[in-house]
Amino acid sequence: MPCPALPDGFDFTDPDLLHHRVPLPEFAELRRAEPVRWIPQRAGLAGFQDEGYWAVTRHADVKYVSTHPELFSSCLNTAIIRFHEHMQRDAIDAQRLILLNMDPPEHTRVRQIVQRGFTPRAIRALEERLRSRALAIVEGARAHSGPFDFVTEVACELPLQAIAELIGVPQDDRIKIFEWSNKMIAYDDPEYAITEEVGAESAAELISYAMNMAADRKQCPAKDIVSTLVAAEDEGNLGSDEFGFFVLMLSVAGNETTRNAITHGMHAFLTHPEQWELYKSTRPATTAEEIVRWATPVVSFQRTATQDTELGGKRIKKGDRVGIFYASANHDSEVFENPDAFDITRDPNPHLGFGGGGPHYCLGKSLAVLEIDLIFNAIADAMPNLTLVGDPRRLRSAWINGVKELQVNAG
Repeated sequence: MPCPALPDGFDFTDPDLLHHRVPLPEFAELRRAEPVRWIPQRAGLAGFQDEGYWAVTRHADVKYVSTHPELFSSCLNTAIIRFHEHMQRDAIDAQRLILLNMDPPEHTRVRQIVQRGFTPRAIRALEERLRSRALAIVEGARAHSGPFDFVTEVACELPLQAIAELIGVPQDDRIKIFEWSNKMIAYDDPEYAITEEVGAESAAELISYAMNMAADRKQCPAKDIVSTLVAAEDEGNLGSDEFGFFVLMLSVAGNETTRNAITHGMHAFLTHPEQWELYKSTRPATTAEEIVRWATPVVSFQRTATQDTELGGKRIKKGDRVGIFYASANHDSEVFENPDAFDITRDPNPHLGFGGGGPHYCLGKSLAVLEIDLIFNAIADAMPNLTLVGDPRRLRSAWINGVKELQVNAG
């Protein structure tokens, strides 16, 4: 039977919705009554000339879609569930060059190359430098005599510096990565006044920057990930253009998501003071995973059915778009005990904040967990009495659970 809690026209990808809240009550009702539901959309509203998409809300179903790329493609319509209304089809198709929007076997080839930069050894090599940077970031923020914005002063800095360290971007250039990535994903938020053209220009600038870096390393290899990935293209490495698109993806996947996880994590601690006290005294190793579950920075991605199939008792037709809602899956009471509680000791914690498994499982998970651990350890050591000054100002977005501003006081 239809889900009675959803009014006509309710759309989980409406940017006005995520501007105010993540629709957890509506997700819960769908999981209970209609876990796979057709959400109608006016043709062209999301950049796609179709009639809507299937909303997949149960943990098990999100995992199933994620782990069956032969049935559910990332390439056909990309993984982005809603573009700007005026997005042209050729601009959507161009995004197939990004790893996020590839299918096997091309995805397999590119991922096998880029994952060289995310080996345990590579991440361990960054740890001490990032630990020092995390402490410096927090000490800099602590110097404020009054309220300050946690997002710009703390949350955004370590992910940017980690990317800079990882791919050899000079630290002075990290603000460029921040600005370009912001413009690429903020097209739904009128405060930024980002047009489709500005977003495309920012993407082009970032790709050009990365391609120039790749060209330099081919001429003069260094002991960094760029040289590892591009220096010998004929030996199974990335071309300069492929490296450019990889950096574009990294700037969003590694910057925006981790920044928002840190911000939501700090807000969760400050609104659950007993958890902050527990963290400061015991530093549970399970903390970062619970922060990612709680935050779920990417609310949803999409896949496209490659053939007629069935999911959750519904017939999915070839060519239908399928929205996989990680934010819903991460609050599934069939998987998580008391899912609406923020519990940093939660274990096990099979959340889908890094994806639902399968070929697109987050490449940088280990780095993200390290960054979250380092920054909260530094905050607990240097700013243990941090207090909340105002409510978070949320990003208007169709698929990112983002925070633009969080005013705090060092205490």
